[in-house]
Amino acid sequence: MTIQPQYDLIVVGGGVLGTFHAYHALERGLKVALIERDNTPQGATISNFGQIVPSGMNSKWQLFGRESLRVYKEIQQQFDISVRQEGSVYFASNPKEEQLLVELHQINKDNDYPSVLLTKKKCLNSYPGLRKDYVTSGLFFPEEIMVEPRVMINRLHKYLKAVGLVLFSNCTVIDCMALSNGIEVQCSNNKSLSAAKVIICNGTDFKTLYPKLFRESDLVVSKLQMMQTKSQQKYRLPSSIFTGRAIRSYGAFQECPSYTGMKSGEKFSSVGKKCGVQIIFKQSVDGSIILGESQQSVYVSKIDTLGTDLDMDVDNYIQQEAKRIIDLPTYEIQRRWYGLFSHCKSADVYQATIDDNIHIVTGIGRKGLTGSAGFAKANIHQIFNLRHV
Repeated sequence: MTIQPQYDLIVVGGGVLGTFHAYHALERGLKVALIERDNTPQGATISNFGQIVPSGMNSKWQLFGRESLRVYKEIQQQFDISVRQEGSVYFASNPKEEQLLVELHQINKDNDYPSVLLTKKKCLNSYPGLRKDYVTSGLFFPEEIMVEPRVMINRLHKYLKAVGLVLFSNCTVIDCMALSNGIEVQCSNNKSLSAAKVIICNGTDFKTLYPKLFRESDLVVSKLQMMQTKSQQKYRLPSSIFTGRAIRSYGAFQECPSYTGMKSGEKFSSVGKKCGVQIIFKQSVDGSIILGESQQSVYVSKIDTLGTDLDMDVDNYIQQEAKRIIDLPTYEIQRRWYGLFSHCKSADVYQATIDDNIHIVTGIGRKGLTGSAGFAKANIHQIFNLRHV
């Protein structure tokens, strides 16, 4: 006997990538269930700065990022998910970085993505505490936004439930089995669900479903350290701030003519080089500043070697470098944490299809918060053979 599946789509994983797959499926009138193993998402979705910055992406992913901006802003008009449009700025600290800003400005002008070149004087006048012995110029992107990550994802779930999403929390999927007319999903609490298709967005959980597949992949897991100062009281940063190392490492700058063969002009300690430190500032709604970040990476098979400890040498180095850039009222730290995210060495995103209707989508890397909403739209259309609108 053939049984009609309960859902058109089950999404496994309630982080930002999985949630936006659910969002776009709902937008197309599909019946959708989202399964999250924890009470609320605990992975990279909440362990990040909360910046949506298409400006840092290469041309392909900037298009996804710009679509994400549209989606975030559209949802915010209907339901408060903590979106603030305050823009992003990149500060150059030497002539080479300055040249890259000029070139990226022209690239974005050609792509019709707004950006504004800032003189040194304008940077100093606009960003209190910015050190004049660091900055030479800036490039500002007014359309870009920020969110409070721990707030955003839970409010997004609440919004989607109100428009038809069925959400199962504290529910770990332990098996997916192909049926004659769909997929049966088995959970550790003996719950069984069925759908025409399943999308698995498993973040950095590579041990529960299809562990052999992941062990044999070229997926890499990175550990990032971040910290948050105490409230800066009346001090305000007008936008998110990215500095020299970001200019050298982000995909957007790698498309600039002057990037080829460029060697770092900044001096990094052994700690900075080993842990891939770049200095980013983002102010939260409570007035505190989030600082970071470092990056240590291993293959999936060695994920346990990353450990759970925070390296204080790394944190101290981040603070030391941050103080060279901005004189904040206080650098006293109230909270420190790390986040894990996965990325694929041979592709922008890791994707695999099993039994035609089980689709694994993970390893989006640091593009997750910015790129997921736009990428998920295109992916839903492809998986369900829908017409783009």
